[in-house]
Amino acid sequence: MTELKQYQDFYDPHFATMQKVMDQVLRFLAGIKEQDTKIYEYCIHRIKSPESMKQKLLNKELEVTSSNALLEITDGVGIRIICAFLDDVYAVVDQIKSNPEWQLLKNKDYIAKPKPNGYRSYHLVILVDTDTITIPVEIQIRTISQDSWANLEHQMKYKKEITNRELIQQELKRCADEFASTDVSMQTIRELIMEFDSE
Repeated sequence: MTELKQYQDFYDPHFATMQKVMDQVLRFLAGIKEQDTKIYEYCIHRIKSPESMKQKLLNKELEVTSSNALLEITDGVGIRIICAFLDDVYAVVDQIKSNPEWQLLKNKDYIAKPKPNGYRSYHLVILVDTDTITIPVEIQIRTISQDSWANLEHQMKYKKEITNRELIQQELKRCADEFASTDVSMQTIRELIMEFDSE
């Protein structure tokens, strides 16, 4: 069975609608980048794999169905937007929130209030209405350094045979704080350059 067929079978009858909704959000993001080419660097997107979605439903003690996947889990459709600077993260957030066609379901600023492990990102969940179903879309907006840290932390936290886990978590937290400090410094440098250019 091909990978596409697995997705179609699991999310039936909503898979095509999920793809259309994802494309709609991506077109909106492309539009704001046309207006300001530097507002973000790039974005990545995906529909959650059937295996990952099944596991998430089981973890929540929910029946494994396509309806539960879309009505009970909010990240079946996921988009991540990577920005160069902190200010750009909030500019993208404002643009997404200003779209009157979408309903805002979740708004979590893990940059202003990082998770205990040091994770930083801005999370939105929007609801996109279609003719047949309302599809939630999770959007993560973060800086390049926040994304680098999150990817590395994700790789390492699933290693099974770790004996010094507490020390590693402390070091990861320290690295997250250093990345955050660099983001602030880069934002300051950018503002100084812009101030000079306006003189």
